[in-house]
Amino acid sequence: MPSIPSVPVLVPEPRVRSAPRPRAGTASPRRTRPDLALLPDAPALYPWLARRFAPGEATLWVGPAPYVETLLELLYAGCAAVEGRVSLLEGANRFHPYRISERARALGVEPGEALERVRLARAFTGYQMVALVDAWAKEVERSHPTLLVAHEIPALFFAAEFPVEERAPLLAHAARRLAELVRSSRLPLLVTSATGLAGFPGLADDGPRLFDMVRVEPKSNGVHLEAYREAAHLALLERPDGQRGLEEFAPDWREEVSRWGGRSRRTGKRSRSG
Repeated sequence: MPSIPSVPVLVPEPRVRSAPRPRAGTASPRRTRPDLALLPDAPALYPWLARRFAPGEATLWVGPAPYVETLLELLYAGCAAVEGRVSLLEGANRFHPYRISERARALGVEPGEALERVRLARAFTGYQMVALVDAWAKEVERSHPTLLVAHEIPALFFAAEFPVEERAPLLAHAARRLAELVRSSRLPLLVTSATGLAGFPGLADDGPRLFDMVRVEPKSNGVHLEAYREAAHLALLERPDGQRGLEEFAPDWREEVSRWGGRSRRTGKRSRSG
């Protein structure tokens, strides 16, 4: 699997008015946890990602699967670091507990605790995925997550053995149920689709209101993230372990830089071995 490089460079976000939201929706009142942060304050990747989410709305990540999956592992670890809980529907069978554990340990979280904070429901057929989406609202009521993640829901519907004529109607049904879920739960929802809106028929027309879309694009010198809502960019640049950047020596350096790979910046919380 390609590795995501070592240093994220946070490009300052321009002060522009928010872009129009793709769809209007009505949010029903529901208890929220404003006192609970979605992600840690450091490294810089986390606050950048946190600004891409909103309660009761969806965020779409688009990009090559290996890079998106690595970002998801960091997301799960970050949620655990602030005592959050993730409710995950997994459609691509790409959940890696050992990698998540190591990323959580680097943030000062016990691996076992981090994994307990991710409730996983995995489907192996398109029909199973529809059933899980239909039952997701009840699961949310039981587990009280802080973040919902729908990872590659369409993947199983594009399997060779799945009836082509059933693909679009069932995916449109899944999109409608996702919209109902975020309206009733008032939780942020992350949807991943390697091929964007085109790869999830029904999401644009019947799905939840989109708050933002983040495109993940590998570059020759790293990985580039682009958030469409505010034209915000995050460059993840290659930097060998031990290399120092100019930002350490220039007090007026305008770009925020923090470690990405290798030894992560630890929090004040200690992690016990196990």
